[in-house]
Order: sequence, then structure tokens, then C-alpha cells
Amino acid sequence: MKISTKTQFFILLMMLSLNNNSSAKDVVQARSIGMDLARDIANEAVMACRQDGFHVSAVVVDRNGLLRAALRDDLASRFTLEVAERKANMTVMAWTDSGAFRAARRDIQQELNHINGLIVMEGGIKITASGYNLGAVGVSGAPGGDKDAICANKALKKLAERIEFAIEE
Repeated sequence: MKISTKTQFFILLMMLSLNNNSSAKDVVQARSIGMDLARDIANEAVMACRQDGFHVSAVVVDRNGLLRAALRDDLASRFTLEVAERKANMTVMAWTDSGAFRAARRDIQQELNHINGLIVMEGGIKITASGYNLGAVGVSGAPGGDKDAICANKALKKLAERIEFAIEE
């Protein structure tokens, strides 16, 4: 069976277009949380816990787990900063709140706790806007991760409109 020249040309064009579409981009653009919003989320989380009588630290990381803002309340232990950052990083790694991940994956909790920068504890909450994963906030220092998560969620709720409209389409 002989294929016509037109058909061969068409097949060649199709292969070239598929090849170009499947190659990686040379420049990748990603949306991530800005410094001002990160700072305000950390501040609101610390203030929410302070209103409940807890002295905590709050850390906001971007979608790559890079530190964007860290705030330690006056009476919070210095160790709460590290724990808060590790909770936020866990959230970014799993792209789910750290408490939900902890409940779902107790089978690998100990292994993950040995990875530098991660800890499987409640208190890390993801930050999303318009379907984009922008980063995460981690809170540490309240008497229980559930209370840390409540403070983080209060901060995100207070700034919800600003977060949602931060993405310009």
C-alpha cells in the first residue's frame, strides 16, 4: 500500500506539531503569595490566637515552601517559629491542610517527620485563590494543633476577600 505525497506531508506536519506541544517550556510562570499578604496573614493568625489567650508563632510560605513571612508573639517560645514553618511546608508538600494529611496518612507520619523542614502535625492551612495554590500558613504554640489551625483559619477568613481577589485574570 503506497501513501500519497499529500498524506505523507500531512502526517509529517501532525508529528511536528505534536512534538512542539509536548516539549517543556523554557520559561514557567507561577502564581505565588506576595510579601504584604503573607505578612498580614501571619499577623492576623497571631492576633487571633492572642485573643484566645495563646502565644504563638505564624509562618507563611509560598507555593514552593519558601519563607515569605514569620511572626512570633512576645511570649511565644522561639521553637514555635520552626514548628510553624514545618507545618506550613507539610501543607505545601501535600497540598492539603496538615491536620487532614495527618489523619489520612498516619502510616508514613514518622518517616516524613525525619525529612528536614517537614512535620506531620495539625496547624498548617493551605492558601488558595481562584483555584491557585498560593502557599500555606503554619501556626504553632497553642495548646494543641487543632487550636493552631483555628487561629490560621480565622486569619484566612478575615482576609478571605483580599485573598480571593489577589489574582488578576
